[in-house]
Amino acid sequence: MTQHTGIDDLLDELVSFRRDIHAHPELAYEEVKTAEKVAASLREIGLEVTTCVGKTGVVGTLKVGNSNRSLGLRADMDALPIVEETGLPYASCHHGVFHGCGHDGHTTMLLGAARQLARTRNFDGTVHFIFQPAEEGQAGAKAMIEDGLFDRFPCDRVYAFHNWPDLPAGTISTRPGPIMAAADKFSIKVKGKGGHAAVPHQTPDAILAASELVSQLNTIVSRRIAPTSTAVLSVTQISGGNSHNVLPGAVTLTGTVRTFDPAVQDQIEAAVRQVIDGVALASGTQISIDYHRYYPATINAGAAAEHALKVAATVGKAVQAPEPAFTSEDFAFMLQACEGAYVWLGQGRGGEHIPLHHPGYDFNDDIIATGVNLHVALVEDFLPSQMV
Repeated sequence: MTQHTGIDDLLDELVSFRRDIHAHPELAYEEVKTAEKVAASLREIGLEVTTCVGKTGVVGTLKVGNSNRSLGLRADMDALPIVEETGLPYASCHHGVFHGCGHDGHTTMLLGAARQLARTRNFDGTVHFIFQPAEEGQAGAKAMIEDGLFDRFPCDRVYAFHNWPDLPAGTISTRPGPIMAAADKFSIKVKGKGGHAAVPHQTPDAILAASELVSQLNTIVSRRIAPTSTAVLSVTQISGGNSHNVLPGAVTLTGTVRTFDPAVQDQIEAAVRQVIDGVALASGTQISIDYHRYYPATINAGAAAEHALKVAATVGKAVQAPEPAFTSEDFAFMLQACEGAYVWLGQGRGGEHIPLHHPGYDFNDDIIATGVNLHVALVEDFLPSQMV
């Protein structure tokens, strides 16, 4: 196994950078200070830097040699609206804003790769370092693409990494085809008339209709979708009413749908609407829905995933993922526009298992070197130097 070394002198600086970002998190499209720090770091090592791509996105460009080939590497920068409960000395300074998904680590690893590649220059072509805003449900990847990302910074292939607590530190995993699910969200409003709870016959019961909806919606995947297909529908919130003796005039349900196949996605949305129409007719209520497909499925190109696994074996333990995850990722938009792959980078710490988006989560600084080396190795393998 080839070992990629030579970044030991960068690690202390990278850890400090990561912890500084962790202490000063910013939400989607508010990553102003983070973007400034990223841009300054890229300029310091001599890269061409473009800011305000997709609002707060940053792209650093490094060209070496004469090849017209190019590679994009993407990291996300935004934090989550969660109260941190880690007790760390570098915990968030902003109450209710927290890097609970490891984007601070992703940004740091990509910066480390930029620093290493800028000094070794052991490739021939162009690398675009893409620092993306607003991954957490706000479609920052789409915003960058709509702002001309791949027209202004053409890429023959694009990669993104995400830390993965389910895998041991140093394990790198991906797969051809689907790796993350499409994410839909729905909000359903059930309207009755409202009235006294002692005379329910005088008003359509919005709570009863909503309860029937919850029951029927949870049968869609098991009874309307083929067992060979894979999908999840979850009702995650129900609200309505504020007194023990009053039937509310309206009840709201919200939830999510996760799929990998657009045909299954269509089937589920159609079934949800059919259930709504049936319950409305049976209950005498008026029911409306706002159904939003906010992230498509993340689909890896076969060649890109296989290339990532081949290169990963030179820097860590490479494992082909046996199945995709039901979480979603807006890197899906980039993979619709450019061939590429999404890669999981294990960060598990022995017996400890704190999942992503948990108040006690923290990125594992021990995997920074692996992430930097993997970025570098992908560049050097995809854009091989012509020097002999």
